[in-house]
Amino acid sequence: MHSFNFLTGGRSLDKAAKALILVHGRGGSAEDILSLANHLPVDDFALFAPQAAAHSWYPYSFLAPVQQNEPWLTAALGVLHQMTAHVKAQGIPTEKIWFAGFSQGACLMLEYVTRNGSRYGGVAAFTGGLIGDRIYRQHYKGDFGGTPVFVGTSDPDQHVPVQRVHDSVAILQEMNANVLEKVYPRMGHTIAAAELEAAAAHAFKPPQTAHP
Repeated sequence: MHSFNFLTGGRSLDKAAKALILVHGRGGSAEDILSLANHLPVDDFALFAPQAAAHSWYPYSFLAPVQQNEPWLTAALGVLHQMTAHVKAQGIPTEKIWFAGFSQGACLMLEYVTRNGSRYGGVAAFTGGLIGDRIYRQHYKGDFGGTPVFVGTSDPDQHVPVQRVHDSVAILQEMNANVLEKVYPRMGHTIAAAELEAAAAHAFKPPQTAHP
């Protein structure tokens, strides 16, 4: 099961007004995913990357029946809950917390924020969708309050069907997220430069302030 281990980067929490929680994919590491921040406009953020036990958040495909991935899935969601609570306990409010993840990490991160819909700073999911053999609408509660969410994927992708991405985006929109969905033809199971640019522009741009 997952113990609560994480790496940090960026600004220290006492000097940062914003935080980014980065979630690595299957076979990846906290160290790997922290490097993603080098490609995003987060110079003034505190960075956090939890580490999965044995480099995997749950054993089977995210499309497997939910019970097959238990108790690992619940434990992994608990890690993100603890990570978020840790950041909030340092004085950073929910609306100043961003999330990003790749592949299995994108799936887990999307599952967490959608089960806990709130006004977050922003969300960037690189090749991921909501978890389960089908969409379990009853799992998802809350209101994103216009949170900017970027969801990017390849068509095709060998692990994440495009239809699941579309279906996940529909739930996010229903819960009042401001979603930019980008499908890149034959991109492969990776993160492309164009995807990073789109995510930076949509999910990390500062909120518009009213002119006097």
